[in-house]
Amino acid sequence: MNSAIIQETASRIQPLDPAWRARAQARLDRLTKPQGSLGRLEELAAWYVAVREDLQPSLKKKVVVIFAADHGVVAEGVSAYPQDVTFQMVANFLQGGAGINVLARHVGAEVQVVDIGVKYDFSGFSGLISRKVAFGSRNLAQEAALSRAEAEAAINVGIELAQENIAAGADVLATGEMGIGNTTPAAALAAVFTGEPAATVTGRGTGVDDAGYRRKVEVIERALALHQPDPRDPVEVLAKLGGLEIGGLTGLILGAAAARRPVLLDGFIATAAALVAARLCPAVSDYLKAAHRSAEFGHQVMLASLGLRPLLDLDLRLGEGTGAALGINLLEVGLKIYHEMATFAEAGVSGKDS
Repeated sequence: MNSAIIQETASRIQPLDPAWRARAQARLDRLTKPQGSLGRLEELAAWYVAVREDLQPSLKKKVVVIFAADHGVVAEGVSAYPQDVTFQMVANFLQGGAGINVLARHVGAEVQVVDIGVKYDFSGFSGLISRKVAFGSRNLAQEAALSRAEAEAAINVGIELAQENIAAGADVLATGEMGIGNTTPAAALAAVFTGEPAATVTGRGTGVDDAGYRRKVEVIERALALHQPDPRDPVEVLAKLGGLEIGGLTGLILGAAAARRPVLLDGFIATAAALVAARLCPAVSDYLKAAHRSAEFGHQVMLASLGLRPLLDLDLRLGEGTGAALGINLLEVGLKIYHEMATFAEAGVSGKDS
């Protein structure tokens, strides 16, 4: 059943119609400025019009969805932080004290926190969206991180949350995540889907030392040799290498694109999810903007594989959706330019060829 939902969702995703972008750009070119002089702000506005297929689209309800999950691979010593930090940070999100809470408040976005696979019982916590598929993944260096059914269930959770948010009026969705150890499965996925060696796409994550970095690369190389993942079956790759939150993000991306809603990608983990989603449906890339280029080694390789150019390069590597929140801000600015700036005719200003 989960597989059928994924296939049906992917089948509804169509490439963007360039005519909508051209119509938006025609208005932008009539505004009181040299054509193209607001650069990527114009690009964002035209993209948003094309995604929504609406020449007067609104951008009111902005939602950052944070998927949280744990990873069995932390037993291999791939993180500088203990696994308990995952559930502790979930509590911090719910209390409004994390970096993403600060930035989301700044851009007027709602933060939703989803327990899709944390190794903790959150009974009694208020404000948490409980969609737990499992109490964390298994150790990908020794066995498949997830069963195929678990991977499909995680993707389906993301699709459902996209649908629920859009039904509630969401205009844009931003990707967030929390999971100690999750740069390891993300790097493994990147290696499979870009064809690059593990060492090329693996970074230091939470800040492991040199020995920790070498160990992390070795763990990924061992997992790839053990599982021999086939990129032609992206769900199976996700199952073998894991990441319930990566599965949730994959589904969120698919569900948003199927409903013609834009997605602001955060960093390394979210881009790994985008790689999975793009293998399930290549047209999904049209609905994505990379909010920033992460300081995490290999992120640029992943973005290049998706054909995405980051909006910002601020050496961010926190995750949580922090970069995506900044991307929402830029998108909103671009749309304000599109809606509120006067044309030459409206302002009585002579154009270039007058």
